[in-house]
Amino acid sequence: MTDARPIGPEVDASPARRPERKVLEGRFVRLEPLDAARHGPALWRAVDGADAVWDYLFDGPYPDEASLVAEIAAKAASADPLFWAIVDRAAGEAVGYASLMRHDLVHRAIEVGNVLFAPALQRRPAATEAMALLAVYAFDALGYRRYEWKCNALNAPSRAAAERLGFTFEGVFRQHMIVKGRSRDTAWYAMTDGEWPAARRAFALWLSPDNFDGAARQRRGLAELRRQASA
Repeated sequence: MTDARPIGPEVDASPARRPERKVLEGRFVRLEPLDAARHGPALWRAVDGADAVWDYLFDGPYPDEASLVAEIAAKAASADPLFWAIVDRAAGEAVGYASLMRHDLVHRAIEVGNVLFAPALQRRPAATEAMALLAVYAFDALGYRRYEWKCNALNAPSRAAAERLGFTFEGVFRQHMIVKGRSRDTAWYAMTDGEWPAARRAFALWLSPDNFDGAARQRRGLAELRRQASA
């Protein structure tokens, strides 16, 4: 007999935990709670002259180091979004930052956003690892069931990154925001806790030293490994 009034399956209704300021350790990067004095000067050096990194962010570019450091101090004081500096372990310096934001503890949904990758971090294994570390923290440590990624619909690199990382495209919110005086349509992506085990396995396999040749080129792509993990 068909249920004429479907209302959705029952789920565990216990709340998720709020993210905390803690260090998240990886092989290529270490995510440290953002700190203006510790990370500001390095971030200025990493993005100085690279104004394009700010094109789709809500702030920037900044005219000088002091202006950027002041904004980083404000970000560091925020609880939601909660920011981490992305520190290159080899260089020992910050090369970007990212945040976990919109902490919905009741419905167990959270978003990764405010992602700044300096040129030295872009298209590197370290960038993938930084995103993997935040996803592991959100799903495995904090108990979220929905992990969101949103970006300007015109931001083709961000949209490609979302899909590569395992997020599912859910649609475009038209005229969603006005950012820096320009209309923004927002593309929505998300990953659920049901999709997470395959994504987590794919991250681990992709980041393994065995997946890179002597020239640091990947042997297998992240999407291929995720399909394999889902089979």
